[in-house]
Amino acid sequence: MELFSAFIVKAVLTLIVTFIFWQLWKFATKYREWRKVTSQMSVIGPIHPLWGSLHKFKDIGEFMTMIKEIASKERSKVVCYWFMFFFPEFNVVHPDSAKILMKSSEPKSIGFGGAYGMMKSWLGDGLLISSGKKWERNRRLITPAFHFGILKPYVNIYNSSTDKFLNNLKEFAATNKPVDVFPLVSLETLDTILRCAFSYEGKIQTEGLKHPYVAAVSRLAHLLAERWLQPWLYWDTLYYITPKGREYRKLCQYVHDFSEGVIRERQQTFLTDGPPSNRHLDFLDILLTAKDDKGVGLSFDDIRAEVDTFLFEGHDTTASAISWAIYHLGKYQKEQDIVYSELSELLNNNKQVSWENLQTMPKLTAFIKESMRMIAPVPGVNRQLTSPMTIDNVTIPAGLVVDMGIYMLHHHPDVWPEHDVFKPERFLLEDIAERHPYSFLPFAAGSRNCIGQHFAMDEIKVVLARLIQRYKVFLVPDHKYEIQPELVMRAKYGIKITVEERN
Repeated sequence: MELFSAFIVKAVLTLIVTFIFWQLWKFATKYREWRKVTSQMSVIGPIHPLWGSLHKFKDIGEFMTMIKEIASKERSKVVCYWFMFFFPEFNVVHPDSAKILMKSSEPKSIGFGGAYGMMKSWLGDGLLISSGKKWERNRRLITPAFHFGILKPYVNIYNSSTDKFLNNLKEFAATNKPVDVFPLVSLETLDTILRCAFSYEGKIQTEGLKHPYVAAVSRLAHLLAERWLQPWLYWDTLYYITPKGREYRKLCQYVHDFSEGVIRERQQTFLTDGPPSNRHLDFLDILLTAKDDKGVGLSFDDIRAEVDTFLFEGHDTTASAISWAIYHLGKYQKEQDIVYSELSELLNNNKQVSWENLQTMPKLTAFIKESMRMIAPVPGVNRQLTSPMTIDNVTIPAGLVVDMGIYMLHHHPDVWPEHDVFKPERFLLEDIAERHPYSFLPFAAGSRNCIGQHFAMDEIKVVLARLIQRYKVFLVPDHKYEIQPELVMRAKYGIKITVEERN
């Protein structure tokens, strides 16, 4: 019996050791392949034997600056970096490479270390994160929510929400007191998205400068950015026992409760009053009533995931775009005056911006696009390869993550001469015609582009047109303006401005 027990123990140990060696051999084989691939392209280095490229930067801002500098110096189309010693990622920074990645059907990165995988506990399996048949079905069901016929009535809400935003600036204009405009803009965009997409009327812009939902989303994004730079916390089990992991879960629960409250309120309205008859059809109406060709609608979890996704993307990314455009208004007074002249002639002192006006603002539109080129509202997106992909004559193996570095793409010197100079004329028609179609991607591109990009651009135009009509914007001379890339592009020290009433 003892001999038999000893034999079993030895057999089990042998199997364990064999399995470990087999896994090590598999990793070593992959590692050699990865090193061979990365040796053919620009790399953030030198590579540390343990930390990989992580020792070269302390935050995402430094990381992006480093990639931008490498791309400028070496004229790279792809830049590689290593998370610790075992996990290379690739950052696409040129339109030729961007076209290959964005035209592919590769899914978002939800595997180990994938940024979107980390977001899943917050945003669920919505359009931003889902893939395959589920993504195709849900995208098809949700697309009608962004038809021009649905978007057109929203312009009245954009104007109404902007009225509140401009009134919140009134006290600062009267006293010439500096104000960090980012929080105010975030309240405006949250108010707008709730009213347009969910017909939800709340006192979002009238109860102080900080709504708990805005604060929660900002904190969630910051926690995700921190976690992304700490590979030892990629394991959920480990992360959620840390203080910040517990905080992340608590904040997720709050935003879920918020969105569920919006959904259940509408469901109750449907039960008592039926579908809407005296108001515009909104995003939530379409989510609740959409059915596929088999007559099957979206589950409650699917609806909540889309609501969470649209609330985040519809307010936070738009707030970033508007806030940095206001920064550029203050920094470039001549360009501000040019846009003001266009708006004065177009609107003729009419405070409201109409749907028709939105199509006839070439200089404001060019200003907005140049602002989004200089400081991309979403710094980047990524894909996880399910099959090998050849980019710039280098074949990247399946399983690895490829980032679309939007901020870096928008500053590539081969595409954008004088890329650090603010020149809205780049986006006038004669210049656009000569440019690579994948050189400017503020809303990504391909089949997985931003479904709400027209909604966002229309809102941005209304807010900025109304702001420029009423106020002249100035930066605060001694304030430090520095980007802080997270899920969206934030400002490390805020965007402080002063405003002056126009005559």
